[in-house]
Amino acid sequence: MKKNKQITSLAKQEERLAIKLLLPTFLILIIIAIYPLGQVFYTSFTDKTFASATKETNFIGLENYKKLLSVTIKELPPITDENGNQKIDSKTNRPLYERPIRVLPRKPYRYKELTQFSFMGKRFVIGVTDPNFISSISNTVIFTIISVALETVLGLAIALVVNSNFYGRGAMRTVMLVPWAVITVVSARMWEWMLQPSRVGLFNTILDKIGIGNGQIAFLTNEKLQLPSLIAVDVWKTTPFMALLLLAGLQLIPNTLYEAAEIDGASKLKQFFTITLPLLKPTIAVALVFRTLDALRVFDVFQVLLSSRKYSMASYNYFQLIGNRNMGLASAIGVIIFVLIAVFAVSYIKLLGVDSE
Repeated sequence: MKKNKQITSLAKQEERLAIKLLLPTFLILIIIAIYPLGQVFYTSFTDKTFASATKETNFIGLENYKKLLSVTIKELPPITDENGNQKIDSKTNRPLYERPIRVLPRKPYRYKELTQFSFMGKRFVIGVTDPNFISSISNTVIFTIISVALETVLGLAIALVVNSNFYGRGAMRTVMLVPWAVITVVSARMWEWMLQPSRVGLFNTILDKIGIGNGQIAFLTNEKLQLPSLIAVDVWKTTPFMALLLLAGLQLIPNTLYEAAEIDGASKLKQFFTITLPLLKPTIAVALVFRTLDALRVFDVFQVLLSSRKYSMASYNYFQLIGNRNMGLASAIGVIIFVLIAVFAVSYIKLLGVDSE
């Protein structure tokens, strides 16, 4: 009985010591992380102007969020002639509908057309109060999904190559890290030159030499080519990082497993699917989480190459804060990005089983 009391007393002493040791860390965390985050949350409910000492700041509740996220769907009435029949466009041979600007509400917020669609023989328009912000969300999600998928596949291929024994393996591992070592802004400027819409640009020169295109492909101004160009830049720069992470996972797999598989007559492809891929799953999951969360916060590539022609969530946040000096709205965008990434991260980690590996 006396021994149990001594153990309990010792456990309580250790608990108190642990709290005392953690207290400074907790206070520093409050000062450098939680307090600024709380300040951003509060500012998102105001109309504060950035870098203005004279304009009064007012508490406006959820107005900033309503301006960013309000969505409506309205039916477009058909345009009819004097006999009540719907008019047909003589050039496109398509039925004519009322213009969205005449249908979408203007009060209390002015809605703008995002897109149109047909359903059950009727024409509808989706109106949003801030189409740039909604587009920035879709741009960021598409960019994230495609770039992370390509980086994972290419990174795994590179890791498998540099993990094998061949002459110059050390030099190859060093060279493959060069794109990752280049500062993102510098690499974006370099790609901006290579993507020039004339024969000054490297890609237009190469494509013109092999007979593709007219040497004037506008990679950064043609809307259909903008996202693929940005994805190419990001894949070039970040694939080495993925390869490095996956290489670390490959080197943890014991060679004895492959030797046993060789004795059993298993082919290289079967060894990959039965040994390499299952044992590499935790490393792949961690690499995917890192890269996905990083890609959702992408800023520099969008800002340097496209500026205001196409936004990511982070670059649109920058535009509202620095360009429009609308600090309240920019804070609301920051909060929305924070919530989206937090939900995405938790769902992603649960889906991949990172916490249970």
